[in-house]
Amino acid sequence: MPPRSRAPEATWFRAAPAPVVLISGPERVLGQRAIERIIHARPDAAVTTLDAGSYTKSALMAAASPSLFDEAGIVVVEGAEAMNDEFLADGLAYLPHADPEVTVVIRHGGGVRGKKLLDAVRKSGAPEYTCPALKKDAELADFMTGEFERGKRPVRAQVVRALVDAVGTDVAELAAAGQQLMRDIDGNITVEDVTRYYGSRVNATAFDVADAAIAGDLPKALSSLRHALSTGLDPVPLNAALAAKLRVLAKVGAARGRKLDPTRDLGIAPWQAERARRDLQRWTADTLAEAIEAVAQADAEIKGAARAPEYSLERAVRVVAQLAQP
Repeated sequence: MPPRSRAPEATWFRAAPAPVVLISGPERVLGQRAIERIIHARPDAAVTTLDAGSYTKSALMAAASPSLFDEAGIVVVEGAEAMNDEFLADGLAYLPHADPEVTVVIRHGGGVRGKKLLDAVRKSGAPEYTCPALKKDAELADFMTGEFERGKRPVRAQVVRALVDAVGTDVAELAAAGQQLMRDIDGNITVEDVTRYYGSRVNATAFDVADAAIAGDLPKALSSLRHALSTGLDPVPLNAALAAKLRVLAKVGAARGRKLDPTRDLGIAPWQAERARRDLQRWTADTLAEAIEAVAQADAEIKGAARAPEYSLERAVRVVAQLAQP
């Protein structure tokens, strides 16, 4: 069996001007950040943007030719993964005669379209900065940690995790959320700030309870639950969060046995699948089935089958946490 190829290392944060620069990879936000770095490094240069898919012949040469009075500028070619034949021909013609005073940035989002030009750029020795897709929880957290550091507003790891949990895996939305927090909040950014902006108190607390129970931490699960109930939170969403976590565990566990990919075949977000795999180390098929039954019973009782919904919920949390313990 051939060895699995490693995912490309992200190098977008090193992007710098050069006569020709290739920015490759599918993560759009990282590509945008790389282009911004190049533009910021030449603040006085005029920027021209071309679209490789709707490109017209000779536009690259015209954009890369400074006028008599203007400083040589920056030409950003977007959408090279969909380049037409005219851009392919002009790109190949321009490459051997690139103006050293001009910066031509080619943004390629992936795929085989334009491979001949990509190979020529790489063979020429032009720098390439990579923007791989961010899928794992840790990768998203690293990205957001860097966003806060680049904004000179470093935050604690708990803040980053809370933001990823609240906003989700869309990198553009995460980046926008981080920018808003840095704009709107003076001083240290806290988990409470993230919850206030991007997650309701119910959701944040509900998943705190569920995380602790599924990890087998009974004291923390009960403490979080009792605090939630004492502050007036409804048992229904609290139990629903626990049920949702168990459903993801069941799906990922079943996918493993049937050799399915949870993300591709079942639509589970990559960060959720990764976390579920870690949590499943504590669970068997039998204990997971027992936990799901306990939560389903609590759901029925909370919605009217019993007179003490809080007690039903606490009993379900106890069962789940105890089943998760070694």
